[in-house]
Parts: sequence; C-alpha cells; structure tokens
Amino acid sequence: MRVGVPKETVPGEHRVALVPEIVGKLGKRGIEVVVQSSAGADALLDDALFTGAGATVTDDPAAVWACEVVVKVAPPSAAEIALLGAGSLLIGFLSPLDSPQTTRALADAKATALAMESIPRISRAQSMDALSSQSNVAGYKAALLGAEEMGRFYPMMMTAAGTIPPAAVLVLGAGVAGLQALATARRLGARTTGYDVRPEVAEQVHSLGANWLELDVEASGEGGYARELTEEERARQQQALTDAIKGFDVVITTALVPGRPAPRLVTAEAVEGMKAGSVIVDLAGETGGNCELTEPGQTVVRHGVKILSPLNLPATMPEHASALYARNVQALLELLTDDEGNLHLDFDDEIVSGCCIVRDGEIVNERAKAAVAAA
Repeated sequence: MRVGVPKETVPGEHRVALVPEIVGKLGKRGIEVVVQSSAGADALLDDALFTGAGATVTDDPAAVWACEVVVKVAPPSAAEIALLGAGSLLIGFLSPLDSPQTTRALADAKATALAMESIPRISRAQSMDALSSQSNVAGYKAALLGAEEMGRFYPMMMTAAGTIPPAAVLVLGAGVAGLQALATARRLGARTTGYDVRPEVAEQVHSLGANWLELDVEASGEGGYARELTEEERARQQQALTDAIKGFDVVITTALVPGRPAPRLVTAEAVEGMKAGSVIVDLAGETGGNCELTEPGQTVVRHGVKILSPLNLPATMPEHASALYARNVQALLELLTDDEGNLHLDFDDEIVSGCCIVRDGEIVNERAKAAVAAA
C-alpha cells in the first residue's frame, strides 16, 4: 500500500501530515510513503530526511494524490480532491460540519474520507486523538502570547526596587487547550484560575495548582464537550463572568461547541472593566470567538485591552505539532492495515465508523449529511 503526503496549500498552514520518524515505522509494516517535495520544509523537515527514512520524494503532486491513501492536515481544496482516484482513502482534518462543499466534493470523487476531528473520544482511540494533540500546542502557545503581549511580568518579582505581584490569569474552558494554558501560565509564575461549565473538570484544574472560579452554572455534555446552555443559564453565567473577568490581567478563552458558533463568554462590559494593558487571547476565533469584541484573525485594542484572535495556532509551532499529528495518523493507519501493510477498513469498528464521513462516494455521517443538505 502507498500513502501519499502532499504539501499543504492553505495559507499559514506549516504542518505536514507525516514526519520522517513515522515514515520509517510505517516502512517496517510494508507501507510505502510518497512525499511531495518540500512538504515538510515549513516544519524544518528537509526532503533528504524523508528520503533517508525510506520515503519516495516527488515534485509531481499528481503522483502523491494517486496513492491508495492520502494523508493531510488541512481540508483539501476542490483542485486537490479532483486529483484523488476513485476508491482512494483520504485522511485529515476535513471540517465536515463547517465545510459541506468539501464533503460534497469528496462524495462526487467516489472517495472514502476519514475525518481526524471525528475520531470518537474513547480510551482505545486516545493515540489517534489529533484534536487533543493539536489543542495541547494551541493552549501552550496561547499562554505564551498572553505573557508576551501583556507587557507586565507573569511571575512575582522580588527585587531591591520592590516587589511586583504575580499576574492573574483566567482560562475559560478546561478542555485540553485550557488545561495546557493553565499549566504553562503557572510554570511562568502566574496566579492561575480556571473555569468550565462542566463541574467535573474542577479536579483537573486544581491538580495543576490553579484555582477554580465558582459561578454556579454547570452544563456537562457528551463526548467531553459542554452542552449548550439554556437562555437563563447563559444570562446568569455571563453576568457572573463579566463581574469576575474584570479582576484578571490575562484571559484565555477556549470554549467551543462542535458545529455551532463559539459561545460568547467575554462581554464588551467585561472588556471595558479590565485594567488597561490587560490581554485577552481568544482561541475560538475560527467559529466567531468567545469575546464579544473579537475580530477573528486580528489583534485589536478596545478600552485599553489587547484582544488577540490567532487562527490555527498549532501551525505556528509546526515542528512539534507535525510530530504529534503524525503519531496520531500512524496509530490510525495501524488500525486500518494488517501486519503486511494491506488496507483493511472494518466499518464495524466504532473508531472507523465514527470518523468516516464519506464511504465510496456516499456521505455516511448524519451530521455531515445534514450540513450538506442545508448548504
């Protein structure tokens, strides 16, 4: 079996789907890897490293897309999908709920497509959980951005000229990204506080040495995500948050609801009440943002508060983000192949069926199907 690794074409996407280390491991299973020239350049991975690991490197993108299996990071363009062979398998982040045109094009190409973001969040699939691996990168970088942009110290500084108190950092959303942001900010010396509408994650927040912000609103949901709040709960939560946010130097927001606009947690009133020079890092910009004043992809200053909405933060740390993603892909490929490296898709397996969006040209994921119908 041949696995193709094309160069990512989305602007700002610097990751690569496989790294030389994983190429070598797949080769031992009898899997041949074909890599497009310079596919790993932005992740500091030279073509020679892929060749040394046993991959075939080619300048011809058509040769990569002609492989039985193609692995990507970002969703493919229409031109890329047109290069897929009928009956081929595509693996990558496919945005099935937000990009119905991609799903429709994959179906028209008679391909089979597995979405990395749709892999069930069960214990057996932890090694394949690319959402978590990339969220770790995003949370880490968000904490660094908060420290860099605030213009004040994170840690307490005791000097001959006096003592500077530690910065107060609030993280909204205690998923993988939020927990990593809390851990990183604390390592940098900040006084950290976490909040989530799922009270069961309070223990994880405390385990990182952070405080828990009590707002008396809970919304535990399925699959590790929060459920959508009722109107009454949302109003009560927002007012309590608005009052609390004003006392923090840095606010990092990570709250997402799959397939829906990001919940608005930081109001304009809260921003106006924050100390001048404070910073908000909004990681939900790609779905509208958690802050009412966020401008996705932009950095703006409102009421003396700097609001950052970086998009695709994992791509800003492409070397390690690619390495983590490649291990997720490797784990999935090992599930999909036998010991000789032959492809065997078992759609009775809950992992395979759970992440399959298109099968032999038919849209099989119900939510993706609904998104296509509504487009």
